Amino acid sequence: MLAVSKLASSDHVGLVVLIVAAVFSILWLLWMLKSPNGGTNPSLPPGPRGLPIVGNLLSLDTELHSQFANLAKTYGPIMTLWLGKKVTIVISSPALAREVLKFHDTTFANRDITTASKVSSYGGNDIVWLPYGDQWRMLRKILVSQMLSTETLDSFYYIRRKESRKTIKQLYNVQVGSPVKVGDLVFLTIMNVVTGMMWGGTKTAEDRIGFGIEFRKVISEITRLLAAPNLSDFYPGLAWFDLQGIEKGMKAASKKIDGIFDRIIDQRTKMGSSEDKDFLQFLLHLKDDGDSKTPLTMTYIKSLLMLVSLSLSLSYL
Repeated sequence: MLAVSKLASSDHVGLVVLIVAAVFSILWLLWMLKSPNGGTNPSLPPGPRGLPIVGNLLSLDTELHSQFANLAKTYGPIMTLWLGKKVTIVISSPALAREVLKFHDTTFANRDITTASKVSSYGGNDIVWLPYGDQWRMLRKILVSQMLSTETLDSFYYIRRKESRKTIKQLYNVQVGSPVKVGDLVFLTIMNVVTGMMWGGTKTAEDRIGFGIEFRKVISEITRLLAAPNLSDFYPGLAWFDLQGIEKGMKAASKKIDGIFDRIIDQRTKMGSSEDKDFLQFLLHLKDDGDSKTPLTMTYIKSLLMLVSLSLSLSYL
């Protein structure tokens, strides 16, 4: 009786394996037939054949620029890659890049937002992820022409000089032979410069030390989550499960940074105008006196603060 039971169990396992193999074979056949090089989708450029389900994900190198240059020798200056369920078109020619970015820039302005970016950018309400339109043009004008212009950045030279001198003085006072975490010291200096430019008038020098440490932790976590490969981005059907916990982690980090923004904005609102100009004061002024057709809402202000914080922090790394 026991032998019969074991035999039945063995047959059951074999049947399951057979079914899985058959399903996999069918998926493989469908993939081959529907692949860009299979002849059924001539509208897509040529490209390396991928595996079922995963596409070309497993064949990507860490140095993508070198890999794309080598692939271009085989498939030409424009090629197709499959990143899971996502179709990606790679352009390796300066002439084609000019065609896309200059002459057809509005056509290719919109892009699919990643799960982590959607959370961190307040639902995609920043210049990176907003669809091309009036709101996007409004934010671009504020960010590029006014906030990050050469004239504006030069006006914050005194902050960069003050924080650099403070760091040099701190190093000078370190006892000879004592270890120094240069990376931590440089990052803290950068954070002080960034926060000084963003909302320098809202905090005293003593407050900014503790605040800089808190802000650094949150920004570092957000940066890590934004850079992490996420299965939900390659397979949108899996987004609901959040298998890697990236969306959950980003929601927690974004809640912390949103709380920081709320505290800073509340302080600045209570203070009113200040002689020491900063980005936040500039944005709040635009919010009150801006164009009624394309208003600068508090959500847009926070998304701009987030974007500038990440951009300035990464530019110094």
